Amino acid sequence: MKNISVIGSGTMGNGIAHIFAQHNYQVSLIDINQSALDKALVTIERNLDRMVAKEKISVNEKIATLANISTFTQIENGVRNAHLIVEAATENKELKFDIFKQMDTHAPIDCVLASNTSSISITALAAQTNRPDKVIGMHFMNPVPVMKLVEIINGYNTSKSVTDTIEQLSKDIGKIPAMANDYPGFIANRILMPMINEAIWTLHEGVGDVSNIDSVMKLGMAHPMGPLQLADFIGLDVCLAILNVLYEGFGNPKYAPCPLLVNMVNAGKKGIKTGEGFYSWSHGTKELIVSDSFRIK
Repeated sequence: MKNISVIGSGTMGNGIAHIFAQHNYQVSLIDINQSALDKALVTIERNLDRMVAKEKISVNEKIATLANISTFTQIENGVRNAHLIVEAATENKELKFDIFKQMDTHAPIDCVLASNTSSISITALAAQTNRPDKVIGMHFMNPVPVMKLVEIINGYNTSKSVTDTIEQLSKDIGKIPAMANDYPGFIANRILMPMINEAIWTLHEGVGDVSNIDSVMKLGMAHPMGPLQLADFIGLDVCLAILNVLYEGFGNPKYAPCPLLVNMVNAGKKGIKTGEGFYSWSHGTKELIVSDSFRIK
């Protein structure tokens, strides 16, 4: 596998493109919006500049990484020569179904189709194609260039050879693969999202405020960031979408999203991406503003 196509140029898509290009794969980054692609390239270059400044890569490696990325606004053009396609579009089932149909139509017959989905069934995605044995989940973590984990999800029909290939590929790009089977939320979000949801319920019921809830989990449980800060980082709309998948998939009330989360998403307060969630985020920086007198960097 040398030709990698990535569909979606948002936070996850540009990170996936970055890490493959940095490891000398030829990457086709695809998005329907050229301005989104231009923004993604700026983000990738900025992240590479940080790596150069920290002496993790050389200037020549930065230049080579950027040269490995081409952009496309049409799926059929961007996947024509792909050995692997990683879909990294918004966490919306119908959108992903449509993309997988297009991927299957336009990609070479031996191309592997992967999804970066956080929770949507790989088996259901595979059912949109004529190659269910070549469909698999590659759930990268944010920020992709930094986080080591790739959760690899086998659909019902995923072949062992495809699983073995993707497992080795993940190692080749410096990641550590963890294998999961296709059940709602897989491993990562089946465990993580109920914790975040419970933290939101704890806030909703007045047990503690945002700062104290996060402090208990950071200082008492050794979590690197609190669950409410993490929810802002993930995106409250993404958290809500995943919880809905868990609730629908298991039919268990313990997965029902807290009404506070639903209201915040409906109000457009989705976390870092909108500048406000459980915290207010100062624009253009990574500084988290809890109050006028307390700042966490």
